[in-house]
Amino acid sequence: MTGPGEEPFIAAVKPLVDAIGGEMLPPGEAGQDDVVLSWEGADVVAVRLPQLADSLDHILAALERRQGRPLAELDRRAKQEVVRMLEARGAFSVRHGVETVAGALGVSRFTVYNYLNREKGA
Repeated sequence: MTGPGEEPFIAAVKPLVDAIGGEMLPPGEAGQDDVVLSWEGADVVAVRLPQLADSLDHILAALERRQGRPLAELDRRAKQEVVRMLEARGAFSVRHGVETVAGALGVSRFTVYNYLNREKGA
C-alpha cells in the first residue's frame, strides 16, 4: 500500500479518516463507493466511508473523548451545546438520530426535542 513518499501522505490523512470513522485500504481493493486518494499522480490509499449511523456514533465517541467524561455527566447547558453542534452536523437527519443522541446524553427524546426547539425559538 505504500511506496516512496506515500507514507507521509497516509500519515497526514489518517487523523481525518479516523475522525470520520472511515477505513483505509489499498487502492486496488477500493469498491465503487470508496474514495481513492492520489498523490503526485499515483493512487496511494482508498478510504471506505462509514454509514451515516456509524458516523453519529463516532462523533459522539469523539465528543466524549474531548470532554474527558461521558456526555451524560455534562450539565444542562453543555448538553444543549452538544445538541446544537450535532444539529449543525446533520445528526438528526440520521434514522434514530434523536434516540441515539438522547441515549448518549442520558436524557429523554423529549428533552432533545426541547433543546432543538429552544434553539429555533431563540
